[in-house]
Amino acid sequence: MPHTGHESTDGADGVGGELVVPMAWLYAEYIADELLRTGDLMPPTSFEFRAGRDALALTVFLSDTEGELSGIRVVSQLENWLSLTACDHPWQDWVRTRMADLTARAAGSPTPDLALAQDAWRWLEETELLATDLDAVPGAGTPADEDDGPKVWTPAWQLGLPLGHLAIHLF
Repeated sequence: MPHTGHESTDGADGVGGELVVPMAWLYAEYIADELLRTGDLMPPTSFEFRAGRDALALTVFLSDTEGELSGIRVVSQLENWLSLTACDHPWQDWVRTRMADLTARAAGSPTPDLALAQDAWRWLEETELLATDLDAVPGAGTPADEDDGPKVWTPAWQLGLPLGHLAIHLF
């Protein structure tokens, strides 16, 4: 197909079936990546880093209720993201509700941004990572080095969310 110069970058349908660039999701992912890299909490090639980046990107993307993500100032949103990622916030329920709302508004044809957010959420829910069992009783035969301690399979979002929360604090 010849290039006609009508590329869409705002998440709307492209003209003549051309590429639609998911700018809102890519910007949310960029913000999350920068926050995690600044915090230097995990190697960027680790699954834990990916879990943190995806959890933060979902938080950033889904908290943009006005569709102004590319125009926001990150510093002005940090408190909001901190409250959304706090351990006492029902983050998983909030994500499910926001995703359902966005899917309903998309009326059966999700935007590329929403499709990428859905993929990230699916990965966070369905992937389990082997992590240190933080609920293990200390001193009950557990080694002092946490890398040698008991491990449990944990949903990726349960590892990524506190990692993202800590990265926001360190920013």
